[in-house]
Amino acid sequence: MALVVPPPNDKKRVKVYELRNNDWFDRGTGFCTGRVVGDESRIYVESEDHPERMLLETRIAKDDGYQKQQDTLIVWTESSGTDMALSFQEAEGCAAIWSFVSQVQQQLVALSGPDDALSDDAMDNFTNPLALPRPELSNLDEVASLMRTVISTPQGRDSLSKLVITEDYIRKLVPLVTMAEDLESLDDLHHLCNIMKMLVLLNDTQIIEYAVSDDMVMGVVGALEYDPDFPTHKANHRRYLKDRSKYKEVVPIQDLAIKKKIHSTWRLLYLKDVVLARILDDPTFSVLNSLIFFNQVDIVSHLQGNTEFLEELFGIIHDPSAPHSRKKDAVSFIQNCCAVAKNLQAPGRQTLYTNFIHSGLLRVINFALLDSDSTIRVAGTDILVSMIDHDASMVRGYIFRSIQDNKRPLTDTLIELLLIETDLGVKAQAADAIKVLLEPQQPPPPNADTAARNNGEFLSKLRGTAPANPQIDSFIQNFYDNSAKKLFKPLKDLEKRTSLTALTFQEVSLFHHLIEILMFLIRYHLFRSKIFIFYEGLPARIAQLLACPQKHLKLTALKFFRTCIGLQDDYYIQQMTRNFLFEPILNVVYSTMPRDNLLNSVCLELFEYVKRENIKSVILHVVENYREKLQVVEYVDTFQNLILRYDQMQGGYNPDVDTTLFSQDHDGTSNKSNINGSQRWQGVKEMDATEEAYFNTSDDEDELASKKVPTKRPSMVNGAPGVARSLVDYPDDDEELMDAEAQVQERKGAERTNAQAVGDNARSRIPVASTPPPERLSEKRRREEDDEEDELGKLSTTKRRSSSISATSSGTSIGSASNNVLRRKKGFSSSSKEPAASGDKIKISLAGKVGGDGGAKRDDGG
Repeated sequence: MALVVPPPNDKKRVKVYELRNNDWFDRGTGFCTGRVVGDESRIYVESEDHPERMLLETRIAKDDGYQKQQDTLIVWTESSGTDMALSFQEAEGCAAIWSFVSQVQQQLVALSGPDDALSDDAMDNFTNPLALPRPELSNLDEVASLMRTVISTPQGRDSLSKLVITEDYIRKLVPLVTMAEDLESLDDLHHLCNIMKMLVLLNDTQIIEYAVSDDMVMGVVGALEYDPDFPTHKANHRRYLKDRSKYKEVVPIQDLAIKKKIHSTWRLLYLKDVVLARILDDPTFSVLNSLIFFNQVDIVSHLQGNTEFLEELFGIIHDPSAPHSRKKDAVSFIQNCCAVAKNLQAPGRQTLYTNFIHSGLLRVINFALLDSDSTIRVAGTDILVSMIDHDASMVRGYIFRSIQDNKRPLTDTLIELLLIETDLGVKAQAADAIKVLLEPQQPPPPNADTAARNNGEFLSKLRGTAPANPQIDSFIQNFYDNSAKKLFKPLKDLEKRTSLTALTFQEVSLFHHLIEILMFLIRYHLFRSKIFIFYEGLPARIAQLLACPQKHLKLTALKFFRTCIGLQDDYYIQQMTRNFLFEPILNVVYSTMPRDNLLNSVCLELFEYVKRENIKSVILHVVENYREKLQVVEYVDTFQNLILRYDQMQGGYNPDVDTTLFSQDHDGTSNKSNINGSQRWQGVKEMDATEEAYFNTSDDEDELASKKVPTKRPSMVNGAPGVARSLVDYPDDDEELMDAEAQVQERKGAERTNAQAVGDNARSRIPVASTPPPERLSEKRRREEDDEEDELGKLSTTKRRSSSISATSSGTSIGSASNNVLRRKKGFSSSSKEPAASGDKIKISLAGKVGGDGGAKRDDGG
């Protein structure tokens, strides 16, 4: 041992752990060192708090099974069987001690000779392999200690596995269980239990399969009944496995190999779930699952290919003379097969269900769902759910075929089960099955609220899209024609009830599932669900449930109304407003305020969503009908904001627009209104106080007009005035007016001047300075007299086409007027029959039509 180099003398900070009763006990924290004392190598750990006290002093042996885990942990088993561990603070300290231990063990193996080597190579190269003494009651302690030492290394585990198989060691141990029981030797029974645990935990498939064989299983589980961790208790595994009533062979299986695998699989399941449940490690758990899986694959493959077996199995259900107990066993057997199929690959599972359906599986489900025995109903529901989870379209296809053959569809059976079932688990499974079967191929948008907020028209088109598969379309239509009324009849019958205080627990559960199904329908079947809801009046019945004492049922009802509003579909909103369904929701707010509970929060969130999304029809309805109630609720500002939003809507203010048209030039009030969500200009109605004060105030314009200062006619650029920000800016797209004669241009300028005068002061008579006619007027006078009405018609048409542009220009010029900027244009040129005197005035009247052209009518005062 002198060749072994001890680690550096610097001490490594470490924690010492000891395994006691399957829990790691902390001995304390200290400093670890490795030393060579004479011919022995030892590990010492001195206490950090009391250096004179040793926390650990152990001799390094070749068979103690040292293992390094992660970077800072070393574990091993003492010769006494105690598991120890050192947890280092730093990885460098762990590496130094581990290097010291490895050198010592290599030296010990080299000195001991090849006969004790435990690796496969050593066993192959040396003549003395691993050997265990023949087990007897007198040496069980020695056998257990030797096995514990061997399994501490991977090579030792492999060597022990080979020895147990080649020497049939388990068969030698089984008789000792009976002998120890006869002698009532509890210590020997405890040793046998530890030995059997170690053999099973070797994770060797051959050993495990041999342990659960018909000859060995009773001896193995018999030894495992005496667990030393519970010395005063004894399990009864053998009595359970000997009970032949657990094995029910509904239909005789002729293949003995398959029958043997069925028994073996059941024992493996019992071993995994009961016997070894407390001590199983991950590798052993995986090995047991693998054995069970492959056995199940072989069993199912054999059964689904045996036509005679399937015919006899399903014939039991259809045989009226068969006893009910045998039918119950047949349903349970089919349920077990479907449970096993969940672990199979998709092709194998598809083959199994296809063969079962051809043999009459749907009739078995119908029988099971309507049976009086709750165990059979649970089994039938489990079978159906397994099929739907595998392929719902396959189940829909067979139901559709039943409908075409005028047979009772499976959906009707599920509806009847949902209505009458008392088991809440079966009721929930039936409701989920109905929803899955009625689900179309095209799902709705993932977030209906967001989609409706972004583009309501697109959402309505998307939701109204019919399923692409005509078979599914026909299946869903048949549901609404023949089954929906029966399904929602309990909700419809609420109309006859005056009080909901006496609801039973079954009724509450039923109403919850019905509302959930109805919410599913309005999201997936938009068109059909609207018609059905309209004729049945279901929203009003759901509103009745808001008066029931069960809070969770109230939450479900509120969830329904929140879903309807979240879709932002006018149809559902109209249903709620016309039936005054917001009143019971407000009553819930009143009954729960000001407590911060879930029920109150859901109601507040509903109204907060209405305000945030600015759903005008709901705001109008709620405020107009319940304004006094809303004003009382002051502990949150939600309802006050709704009232404010309503007042803004009534005052013509559109909260969706942050800036108005005139915000850049003046503070005048816009006469813009919101009609059906779109902005349109109204004709001049009534002036508010600000406008009245503005028009009654004299300004510089009146002074300039009284002086009758002639203004220079503005130049025409592309048929439009050259000055910027004119009052009425007509478009320049009329090419015919651009090419007209100068007289026509003058008349257009005069028309614009009169319109400008309307924007400046609509209530005053504005004197217009007359200008001498141009030189070319005499040449065109006769032509002008004939075409005067036609030209005025063109002007009116042009102004109607550009009403929005004129309005904008008018607003701009009004702002200019407030800055004392006055612009004048020449008036209309007088015709030969009606000469215009300089003192004539033009009387202007404004039309009050919606979206009017803003044109002015001339009145010569006659």
